[in-house]
Amino acid sequence: MDLRDFQQLIERMYSHKDRERGSAGTFLWLMEEVGELAAAVADGRDRENLREEFADVLAWLATLANVEGVDLSEALRVKYGQGCPGCGKMVCTCQEKR
Repeated sequence: MDLRDFQQLIERMYSHKDRERGSAGTFLWLMEEVGELAAAVADGRDRENLREEFADVLAWLATLANVEGVDLSEALRVKYGQGCPGCGKMVCTCQEKR
């Protein structure tokens, strides 16, 4: 499954709930899942839980993008499809964020 397929799957499964919750409520759910992912990364022992938390974060990000009408595949292509947004190279040579 590619990213566009996944975003469409999330739309089919949850859009009726997501639109009612709105962006602010959806963003809070996303942040809760990011916190759970942080705990799983810090723990480092349970690979299955780590995998699940990554999936949950991606699902809530796709949900927020759906609520906001953003096609994640297109957003990624535009921002990163030609290389690093900072230096423009496919292997980043930017000095910040090391």
